Amino acid sequence: MNQRTYHRVLTIAGSDSGGGAGIQADLKTIAAHGCYGASVITALTAQNTLGVTGIHPVPVDFVAAQMDAVLGDIGADAVKIGMLFSPELIRTVAQGLIRHGVGTIVLDPVMVAQSGDKLLQDEAIEALKSELIPLATLITPNLPEASVLLNREIATQAAAMEALTELAAMGCENVLVKGGHLESGDSDDTLYLGPEGRVVTLPGVRIPTRNNHGTGCTLSSAIASNLARGEDVETAVRHAKEYISGAIRAGAAYVIGRGHGPVHHFYRFFE
Repeated sequence: MNQRTYHRVLTIAGSDSGGGAGIQADLKTIAAHGCYGASVITALTAQNTLGVTGIHPVPVDFVAAQMDAVLGDIGADAVKIGMLFSPELIRTVAQGLIRHGVGTIVLDPVMVAQSGDKLLQDEAIEALKSELIPLATLITPNLPEASVLLNREIATQAAAMEALTELAAMGCENVLVKGGHLESGDSDDTLYLGPEGRVVTLPGVRIPTRNNHGTGCTLSSAIASNLARGEDVETAVRHAKEYISGAIRAGAAYVIGRGHGPVHHFYRFFE
């Protein structure tokens, strides 16, 4: 009998005790895409739908130990990276990816939580730009994150279009600038495919809901899952955009907590 293999996705990110973002959202998303999810936890957070009340970074040597344990045995067809918090942690993760020859990496440069709480130290931004972005297959900043990376405000679709090649010049060929923070009423994402020098606009209709916690984590994990399944970057992003739109729409029907609730990661199975 021929034994089957899994599509393996490793998420390197922080733990969200509320279950709506971070490692928890990643693993739900990976499972919803029919992939096998493994994790490297970079930080523990005390948080819920109202915000983050505490962050406890995992010692960097233990982060490295988690990476070596997973990648040295299980391996990964794609890696998604989320919250990294400090420059030491960024360097540790970058070294681990190089050590294990990881080739497909989706980097979500998490800097600020939905509640406005800062999740990345200021001194970590330069380390992110110099050491991790050049290793990535795709980076997925939202407008505030793109603004921090380029040190200027990016709030419009036109500004996002201009930012694409500048962000790609940091060393990552493919860039997805997410439009959830656009000043206009739409939620269009803009994808730059560096090897082709091509820009793709992915239209999105803004869905009225307060349950939008973890959307960035979910989208990047969906992209990584699609890449692990063998899709090219554009197809993986398109399918992930469809998935997150459906998850937001389905999640809008629920009430959980008193703040920003999660999207519905398993809407394709539960609804």
